[in-house]
Amino acid sequence: MLKSENLIFDEKKIKYCTKRIAYQIYESNIKSKEIFLVGIAENGCIFANEIEKNLNDITKIKITTLKLAIDKKKPRNKISLDSDVKKLENKSIVIIDDVLNTGLVFAYALRFLLNINIKQIKIAVLVNREHNKFPIKADYKGISLSTSVNETVKVNLIGKQRGIYLV
Repeated sequence: MLKSENLIFDEKKIKYCTKRIAYQIYESNIKSKEIFLVGIAENGCIFANEIEKNLNDITKIKITTLKLAIDKKKPRNKISLDSDVKKLENKSIVIIDDVLNTGLVFAYALRFLLNINIKQIKIAVLVNREHNKFPIKADYKGISLSTSVNETVKVNLIGKQRGIYLV
């Protein structure tokens, strides 16, 4: 069970950051006809769906949310998208996850998506831990945390204990 004293971001702050990120995505794509949100399973998909709801409140641009399945412990393993990747050809894409830690998962996600021509790719995260080992940066982020490598960030986007915890 997550302890409230470890809570660093509550539901209200998550909602605020989600809305702010949605506005930033909209502003970066104001002339686009369609934006693809690619959520990294599982929390990234939940976060992408929340961003989509906010975008639908502020724009008439078509928003399509897709799920990218990737093994976060072994990202070299099979990666799959719940749609034909060719659908993303010459489109604006935002890859979304809950936490950016080392950048390894995003590097493999980019490698997978760059097999086709893409108009632009941006990255959105709720938490940027700033432990990058790869040249990956978040274009949109809710919070940046300077944590030790021994600390773990737990993001809970469903249920009663919705929040960001440092454990």
